[in-house]
Amino acid sequence: MSDLLDAHATANAVSGSEVVYLVAGLKYSTSVWQEQWPKVMRNVINACKHHGARLVFFDNVYSYGRVDGLMTEDTPFNPISKKGEVRAKIATMLLDEMRNGNLQAMIVRAADFYGPNAANSFPYTTVFERLKAGKVPQWIGNLNAIHTFTYTPDAGHASAVLGRSPEAYGQTWHLPTTKEPLTGADFARLACELAKQPYKLQVAPRWLLRIMGIFMPVLHENEEMMYQFEYDYRFDSSKIESVFGLQATPYRQGISESLRSGTQSRA
Repeated sequence: MSDLLDAHATANAVSGSEVVYLVAGLKYSTSVWQEQWPKVMRNVINACKHHGARLVFFDNVYSYGRVDGLMTEDTPFNPISKKGEVRAKIATMLLDEMRNGNLQAMIVRAADFYGPNAANSFPYTTVFERLKAGKVPQWIGNLNAIHTFTYTPDAGHASAVLGRSPEAYGQTWHLPTTKEPLTGADFARLACELAKQPYKLQVAPRWLLRIMGIFMPVLHENEEMMYQFEYDYRFDSSKIESVFGLQATPYRQGISESLRSGTQSRA
């Protein structure tokens, strides 16, 4: 482990590496992101430049903002949240270094994710763990809005392939993600079917989430990101599929694996 807010410690961590994967996560807090993410990115960029290492930055889609249609690698930055502004800022920092020829790097992006034991993912606590405990799954936002999820094993494998491929550098890549247009209701219904439980679903109205956010900081921090669950959220990975032949895991298989993973929960 290394403190990425410490330039010296970051440089020491990068020393001896040919490829560096920046996959760090920070506390889900706007103020923390605004203060710390630019420092982390600058320290990692400088360390990679100093040691001649290539950089793979694992990013999310917050910088795109609300997109009417498919999110692709060519989607312009148009953040509509403070967290999105931070992600756009640090991605632009890296893109500038890449364009100026100062660093061999790439940006890889995933949609919201799910997968076996992916405890920080939305479906883990609201769907999979509840079904394994015999409880009714939960959702937020518009049940009829399409919401794309990237399967974590696909994201990990594809990131490794890209990092080992010299021709991938200097670009942005969307990681393999199924094109199946499942809505929130569809996702939960399929999960219930695979868990061999009747389809039922609890949905928290937005007004209730706002009230709960007063007492639960995580919900409060998620308020500005609710547009992702209220409108279609469609992530396209055609580029990596075409160039590298990598294919996404279908939802039926991914959800089944996610339900089978981990220790059986108790109600």
